[in-house]
Amino acid sequence: MATEKTREDGGLEETRLIALGSTALLEGFALIGFETHADATPDILEAVLKDLVRTQEKALIVLEQALARSGTALLTQVRAEGGRIVVVEIPSLQAPEDHQAAVDDLVRRVLGPSVLEEGP
Repeated sequence: MATEKTREDGGLEETRLIALGSTALLEGFALIGFETHADATPDILEAVLKDLVRTQEKALIVLEQALARSGTALLTQVRAEGGRIVVVEIPSLQAPEDHQAAVDDLVRRVLGPSVLEEGP
């Protein structure tokens, strides 16, 4: 599935909606029209990203936490560039309580280690 946005010349730009992760997690994304890659590996993620970079397409990519933390070089590059390809990390269905947003580390470094602790 792709969303459409009108360009200045009146044409339409498409944004690809892509989800990668476990089969159970991706069932819902498939129902709402995302392009899905079930049980994706870091190699599959890398291939999807290479294709997006090569074609210069816009995309919203939803990644299950383990895959988002796989540390592929191209994923790191895409995240650093920002803008055209937006990457969102979501928790695993098997362990949602283990999810920790990547931005939490930055917040702790800037504001101090206790800033995200739950109060009494």
